[in-house]
Amino acid sequence: MGQNIKEKFLRNIVKKAAKLYWDNVYADKKELTYIPPSGKVLGFEELANMIDASLDMWLTTGRFNQEFEESFAKYLNVKYCLTTNSGSSANLLALSALTSYKLEDRQVKKGDEVISVAAGFPTTINPIIMLGLVPVFIDCEIGTCNIDTEKIERAITPKTKVIMLAHTMGNVYNLEKIQELCKKYNLWLIEDNCDALGARYKGQLTGTIGDIGTFSFYPAHFITMGEGGAVVTNNSLLKKIIKSYRDWGRDCWCEPGHDNTCNCRFEQQFGRLPYGYDHKYVYSHLGYNLKITDWQASLGCAQLQKVDGFIAKRRQNFHLLYEKLSDLKEYIILPEIGENAEPSWFGFLISIKPECKFSKQELVEYLEKNGVGTRQLFAGNILRQPSFVENDIPLRINDSELLSSKDLTEEHYKLLPNTEFIMNNTFWVGTFPALGEKEISKISDTIHRFIEAHK
Repeated sequence: MGQNIKEKFLRNIVKKAAKLYWDNVYADKKELTYIPPSGKVLGFEELANMIDASLDMWLTTGRFNQEFEESFAKYLNVKYCLTTNSGSSANLLALSALTSYKLEDRQVKKGDEVISVAAGFPTTINPIIMLGLVPVFIDCEIGTCNIDTEKIERAITPKTKVIMLAHTMGNVYNLEKIQELCKKYNLWLIEDNCDALGARYKGQLTGTIGDIGTFSFYPAHFITMGEGGAVVTNNSLLKKIIKSYRDWGRDCWCEPGHDNTCNCRFEQQFGRLPYGYDHKYVYSHLGYNLKITDWQASLGCAQLQKVDGFIAKRRQNFHLLYEKLSDLKEYIILPEIGENAEPSWFGFLISIKPECKFSKQELVEYLEKNGVGTRQLFAGNILRQPSFVENDIPLRINDSELLSSKDLTEEHYKLLPNTEFIMNNTFWVGTFPALGEKEISKISDTIHRFIEAHK
């Protein structure tokens, strides 16, 4: 028996044993007594791929990663996709790339400003601070929980260089208006698309419209690698820079296990190094090591085959819950969809109207006690978080002067009234694909029971 035939034969034996294990341990779906707000949906295909990757004994990025990067780029209809170990790292890589000296007059430098919002996930904001840039916080709309695009232009100064925003919970912000501002003021646009895979604006997938798009493959997201993320772009220079920052900051673009891809490994001059210094050990950026393993990529390859079904199920769950809660609009604010937007729902946002006799906290606690999981809109108002209150972070709010996070007062928070409303009145429940009509009905029924008792 030849080596390849023998290897395939042995792999199939392992997979058959794993299938027997899967069928006896995981195949039967257990009834959900607690409805989580998010979660993964896995099948035997994912396990089979992970077994293949394990049997390869290739411990870093390899054939599965190459397959995923190519397939994901094709799915999104973009030129370049680079995987990384999380969506948070994807955001760090995206913004780090814009600080590269290789961008010449468009290089983002320390002290430059990045427009974003305070109602969101911290790792959209953290890279701004870590890279010595200044976050500029704009207020949100209540219905969409996305940035109020009408307030952006007044906040732009000569130091403004980037707009970096997430599509909140898979709902799409006004990309047309933001693109106009980016063109007018020569700004970079980073789309944090971690919560919005499959969303579209005027028919084009979000995450592919800005200069750089970022994605997360954490178990809560649309597809999962366990831990994982990706950065995408159509700009060849940005792709090279992002890869450099991801791979230790090196100038060489050889894949792991390969040498001399450029065919001039010992024939170039870099910095003040000796002529011919090994290109594999030339570092053009202050980079990181943020790659994934092939084991993670193998999981992503199987998940990507199912992504359209996942997205469709999320939309179905969203619309079913919206329909079931529509009779409660006297008490709650349901999500609003912007013009030209086709959301891909990460979750279902609910806001309690201020005139209600009950609070968000009371409803959330009731839902949790009755088996319905809830989540806040992440940081609420990140300017109130300990990470800001306890540190001296330079920032601006709208068109205000530069100030320190340590000096924030209640008067400053009032400059973001809708963000404050979201922090105090908004939460979300799940729409992820493992939920069906039974679970959606339980969410709706539990909310109805609470409101009926608190009118």
